[in-house]
Amino acid sequence: MEVLLDRYGTTYAAEAGIRLRNTPQPLYQLLVLSDLLSARIRASVAVSAARALFAHGMRSPHRMAAATWQQRVDALGEGGYRRYDERTATQLGEGAQLLLDDYGDDLRRLREAADGDLDALRAGLRRTPGIGPAGADIFVREVQAVWPEVAPFVDGKALQGAERLGLPASPAKLAELAELAEPTDGHGVAVLAAALVRAALDKHIVDDVRAQA
Repeated sequence: MEVLLDRYGTTYAAEAGIRLRNTPQPLYQLLVLSDLLSARIRASVAVSAARALFAHGMRSPHRMAAATWQQRVDALGEGGYRRYDERTATQLGEGAQLLLDDYGDDLRRLREAADGDLDALRAGLRRTPGIGPAGADIFVREVQAVWPEVAPFVDGKALQGAERLGLPASPAKLAELAELAEPTDGHGVAVLAAALVRAALDKHIVDDVRAQA
């Protein structure tokens, strides 16, 4: 477990340069990243595309909605996200407008509406164009670092990584194995879950961790 966390325990939000806090802008950036990561494309490309969008100023719903469709396409292409760039550019614009209209650009209002109900939170997220079940789970998996009421959350892809490493398929037990002070410590579980996802996506990581065990 120590090798897994030391070498691969970086959340995807952190990799994308998002300083995740319970404030509107980083929460929106995580939603964008979750959209990109949920497509059938390499995670590294999704992260690069998110970084490109943010570098071009599309860091908030206002700025995303104000950008032209072509500007979004160009930023996605710059990040290597070419297979889905046109559809995703449309979804990002529509999603930004929905967030502005329904939540006043603040995803904390969705959190308040869900009131600790994980199913309600995921259903609310899935109203966003481009966010399906996988995207909603990615968002929850990462946001538990700042929304502890949803922790411990370990999605299907992370559980797949746990299975490959011979670890328990229980979020609570995985949290305990990470030697967290509390099994519901959202930040620790988010880091562990990200490492497990990396293991699910890359057999070399599994081999590396097992070799060091």
